[in-house]
Amino acid sequence: MTSETRERQELRAAVSKFAAGYGPKYMDQCWKADEYPWDLWREAGKLGFLGVNIPEEFGGGGAGMYELSLVAEELNAQGSGLLLMVVSPAICGNVINRFGTDEQRQQWLPGLGDGSKILVFGITEPDAGSNSHRITTTATRDGSDWLLTGRKVYISGVDVADAVLIVARTEDAKTGSLKPALFIVPRDTPGFEYRAIEMALRIPEHQFELAFDNIRLPAESLVGDPDAGIMQLFAGLNPERIMAAAGGVGTARYALRRAVDYAKTRTVFRTPIGAHQAIAHPLAQIKVEMELAKLMMQKAATLYDAGDDTGAAEAANMAKYAAGEVGARAVDQAVQTLGGNGLTVEYDLGTQLANSRLMRIAPVSREMALNYIASTTLGLPKSY
Repeated sequence: MTSETRERQELRAAVSKFAAGYGPKYMDQCWKADEYPWDLWREAGKLGFLGVNIPEEFGGGGAGMYELSLVAEELNAQGSGLLLMVVSPAICGNVINRFGTDEQRQQWLPGLGDGSKILVFGITEPDAGSNSHRITTTATRDGSDWLLTGRKVYISGVDVADAVLIVARTEDAKTGSLKPALFIVPRDTPGFEYRAIEMALRIPEHQFELAFDNIRLPAESLVGDPDAGIMQLFAGLNPERIMAAAGGVGTARYALRRAVDYAKTRTVFRTPIGAHQAIAHPLAQIKVEMELAKLMMQKAATLYDAGDDTGAAEAANMAKYAAGEVGARAVDQAVQTLGGNGLTVEYDLGTQLANSRLMRIAPVSREMALNYIASTTLGLPKSY
């Protein structure tokens, strides 16, 4: 039984069937060829899966983060996860829909929904990580334009993006203090430089370092109200954590299914290995932890869709932590269950080891998620 509506059940089934036509071997082929998984991305956009959260007036599905996280979960459950779903329709799509001008919404939302345009997100910096209070990228007024200077690191998908939504800081005219602000920076902006970071991950979506020194942006590059940047920023970070949780839950489902199927059929001493508690209990524990993480993810998405940003932030951090942990543990336990077979290409698990480890680090580390829960939920003092 499920508490999901019939529409959500049908969406889940449709995405699962679609994603099964690609899977880990397709993703690995793209990685070997150093090509983005365009076939998967474009078909997902054509079918409306990338834009389920985009308003209908802009060609989207008119649903919310619950449905978009459902899509991400099912893609990952078939070994077809797309990292750019986290940043393009989730973070950037929600920020522009909620805070963008009419012109920005018209320019970007239809393309984000059908996949014909890609916006990526630039917040992390070499010396600040994701701490928005230590970001040194600054935007200063020059007439009606903005001059943007700074560096960013570990920015996903810049090579295939049309633009980057950059988190910078501007000076408050009243207090002189710096405050966050968001700018849309086209990839072909003069002076905008990006360099690929060589990663030990076997995924066809790349990471980049950005550098720009006094690049000139028109006034319309600013998203929303410069005095509401912090609110806009966190409106994007909640979807980021929800989608990351969806990736963790989906990855756990993928790995657990592989392990269970093997444990049922692999026979040693005339008994399937799944009959042994040393094999069965760790898999049962993963099932429990996975379902709990999924429930928290669904709670976070439901709160976000209801407009409760504060409640969604707490649940999203909890979901991200729980899903990241169980996703990594599920892959590790699946490999252990299969033994040597778990590290062969045939079983499509070995390449997931490093990839799943990423879920405990990004887009927010488990330590920072726990910091948020400790200080915000429990009211404990901060160490930073």
